[in-house]
Amino acid sequence: MSAKDEILRRVRDAVGPDAVAPDVPREYRGVSPGAGGRRVERFVQRVEDYRAVVHRTDEAGITAAVAAGLAGATRVVLPAGLDRSWVPDSCDAVVDRDLSPSELDAVDAVVTASTVSIAETGTIVLDGAPDQGRRAITLVPDRHVCIVRANQIVDDVPSALARLDPARPQTWISGPSATSDIELNRVEGVHGPRSLVVVVVESRSGE
Repeated sequence: MSAKDEILRRVRDAVGPDAVAPDVPREYRGVSPGAGGRRVERFVQRVEDYRAVVHRTDEAGITAAVAAGLAGATRVVLPAGLDRSWVPDSCDAVVDRDLSPSELDAVDAVVTASTVSIAETGTIVLDGAPDQGRRAITLVPDRHVCIVRANQIVDDVPSALARLDPARPQTWISGPSATSDIELNRVEGVHGPRSLVVVVVESRSGE
């Protein structure tokens, strides 16, 4: 008998065969206070709090905003389903075809779209869709330029979960990759991109 089996046996013996699980109240907050009106503004504020760079634009300005986010980058990796016209011709863009980690490490940046974003937490969620690609391409390059449409921004985590398919792979991004040592010295780029650029695309009349 393994240690796990022994622990479970002792638990069963302690509670007895007629034990009934207690009724657990699940009064979760479904909508954040003040939800609605200023969703995009709250999202932008939270993202900037994480030291990410935000460019706000409309549909016609996506390419220019992406170019600004890629300033200084030469070689860029793209997921296969991303609109190629969003990336300036000045960049040497390569479409990901199962590039190896060493090949990804040789590029300067990655450009992706996104699935849903959360205003309350400033979090962006990718789910591996064709315009987002596999998780590796957003973790290895040093810069991630991510396109977020205003109509993809929801108020809170429960609202985001309602839009996500639990069967798909998910990457939740809250700012550039960062960690701290025991003395609380912040170090960026350890577990993912050192810099995050978010291009927020709004309609001309607002959200």
